[in-house]
Amino acid sequence: QVQLVESGGGLVQAGGSLRLSCAMSGRTFSTYSMGWFRQAPGKEREFVAASKWSGASTDYVDSVRGRFTISRDNAKNTVYLQMNSLKLEDTSVYYCAAGPRWPARHGVEYDHWGQGTQVTVSS
Repeated sequence: QVQLVESGGGLVQAGGSLRLSCAMSGRTFSTYSMGWFRQAPGKEREFVAASKWSGASTDYVDSVRGRFTISRDNAKNTVYLQMNSLKLEDTSVYYCAAGPRWPARHGVEYDHWGQGTQVTVSS
């Protein structure tokens, strides 16, 4: 049974940085594409970034491209989301997800989800 556990969220001032981590257990991490999604109160869940199982390919929503970087360490079964130049509109609960498909920008393409970690950007 796959388990995903996010960490690294918190409160940060606009312009600051945070790094989220998502540790996977229960299956072979290197066979899964890993994605990050976010959901703000009253809004739909939004795709943020994804990494193909090998890490050779990545994908980003335009609003974070150039500010966020997704990376993975298959030896540690962990995917990361480095978030720089944070903006107020980045405030959300961030979720990691694992799935067998690529590309994968939609929630239905992922089979497993973490519990989420709150990121709050203040002015």
